[in-house]
Amino acid sequence: MEIQKLYDLDDIEFEDITIGLVRLAKNVPDHEFFYKVNQINDLKFKRISDFILHGSYYDYHFPRFEAYHKFTKTCFTFISNRSSESKQKKLQTELFSEEEYIKFLLNNQVEVQYILHSSEQFPDFSVILLPENLVFPIQDYTLSSEEELYQIIQYYE
Repeated sequence: MEIQKLYDLDDIEFEDITIGLVRLAKNVPDHEFFYKVNQINDLKFKRISDFILHGSYYDYHFPRFEAYHKFTKTCFTFISNRSSESKQKKLQTELFSEEEYIKFLLNNQVEVQYILHSSEQFPDFSVILLPENLVFPIQDYTLSSEEELYQIIQYYE
């Protein structure tokens, strides 16, 4: 007797997800930024384990900060767009390798400091108050299922 296939990965439709792009008006360290965010919110962001991206030559670490909204039971996660640490695995022998010491999750958005993700299907980032004169308005950004960051977020979720 054959085992019936429950689902075919080719038939599954992956939905796009919406993330928020957070740009800071001035350069401040992570701990200072989240101290100010925690002062003006009911949400209390705390640092959780780093997001690790394995490259051919380096392992990149991206800081993550997480909080839960009590009433909506929503989890919000800030992920640093820029790697904070890079651990070299082996020496680069190629002259024009695409891998560098510093990595950005969104290569086309290097001016973005944080990527904001929500556990909700249709996130509402307006519940997070951000310090005035420190942050530009959050920009919604749609990730398609073909993008590497989409796959990484789904893995860590």
